[in-house]
Amino acid sequence: MAPQIPQSLAWLLLTSLASAQYTLDSLSFGQHGQISPNGQHIPGWHASSVNHEVQVLSNRVILTPPVPGNAKGALWSDLTVSQAPWSAEVEFRASGQETGSGNLNIWYTKDQDKIGTDSVYNAEKFDGMVLVVDQYGGSGGKIRGFLNDGSQNFRGHSSLESLAFGHCDYSYRNLGRPSKLKVTNNNGLTVSIDDRTCFSSDKISLPAGYNFGLTASTGENPDSFEVISFLVQAGLPGSSSQQQQQQQPIQQGNQQQEVPQLQKMDAFPGAPEYVVDKDADSIKSQNDQFTDLHNRVQSLQHNMANMFLEMKTLSDKLDSKHTDLLFSVQNMKGSQESGLPPEIVGKIQKMSDRLENMEKVVEIVKRDVEGKDYRQVLNELHTAVQGIHGGLTEHLPDRILDIMRRHSPQFGLFVVIVVGVQIALAGVYVLYKRRRNSLPKKFL
Repeated sequence: MAPQIPQSLAWLLLTSLASAQYTLDSLSFGQHGQISPNGQHIPGWHASSVNHEVQVLSNRVILTPPVPGNAKGALWSDLTVSQAPWSAEVEFRASGQETGSGNLNIWYTKDQDKIGTDSVYNAEKFDGMVLVVDQYGGSGGKIRGFLNDGSQNFRGHSSLESLAFGHCDYSYRNLGRPSKLKVTNNNGLTVSIDDRTCFSSDKISLPAGYNFGLTASTGENPDSFEVISFLVQAGLPGSSSQQQQQQQPIQQGNQQQEVPQLQKMDAFPGAPEYVVDKDADSIKSQNDQFTDLHNRVQSLQHNMANMFLEMKTLSDKLDSKHTDLLFSVQNMKGSQESGLPPEIVGKIQKMSDRLENMEKVVEIVKRDVEGKDYRQVLNELHTAVQGIHGGLTEHLPDRILDIMRRHSPQFGLFVVIVVGVQIALAGVYVLYKRRRNSLPKKFL
């Protein structure tokens, strides 16, 4: 008889291990609030531009700036989508002048090298899908979808609008908030904007193995297109149950144990595997429930073992690199032994010589300081300072008084001169009066 599993533990394991939807971090950015760890580039993505530089900030990416005009910017994922179904959600914002112009393109194609920074209007032959957000035909805003299997030349097409498989009106400029455009590839294609369906088709199914890309271009009166986040998720809820039931038959009976079907978690070689999700209605008995939980716990254990193995391998590689580096530094006598370019070896050798000279000088100063007694020198300096201080306090007042006496003005001499001048003037006046009175009188 199969052992009993507590219901709470069963639900916990089912919740943690049987999650049908997960985020592909290698194809996403901005989902945790920070776009770039160093403010220069986005992990798993590469940028290109024309007439400006794409700005990667902490919370957004500016594909085209407010100035100058006629600019282009692009972001392309380094990895491809490894499986379907999937969904991609881009959060963007457009702002500019009242008559601003430009377009934002969301690509899913395997021809990113052919497209580069182009928009849907000047791209040639490509294989994939593109969603265009612009003010086509003088409208307030429009979202359109285009498909191409590599046979249509969009740049040379006379009526590009006729190739659109879906469209809807959406005023996206100067909203003061980000807009959320979502593409769902699950038994058909659905495009929604701000949680409202824009257009959909059950006849379109995009394959895996393509790259995501974002391009924006502006005209003479530019619009600033900013991307806040790009989120890619795989294994949508409710989308894989029917496919799994078609791909693998459910074994009936309680005596035969199911063999779990494994799938890769990502596109990296050697990535861990997980048990594919199952519909809850397919588990009829308690034994089936225990079997499913057993398989998932065992798969989790295998994944943990793979993780520890990878960590050990990485640790061994780091230790080996560290040992090689130490050996190269210690035996750096020439480029032939170290394996480094001669100019780098020369610079490191010069630095080593300078460090050795500095060590010698410091050792000489240390021996000089420790080998001499500076007590007598300090006592003599103290005695000299006291002598200078005593001389100043003893002779300075008399010296100042003598200087004041010798250089002060002679006030008594000044008084004598003033009195003498007045007496002389009085004498001259008396003499003048006498001579005048002694002159003969003249009568008419």
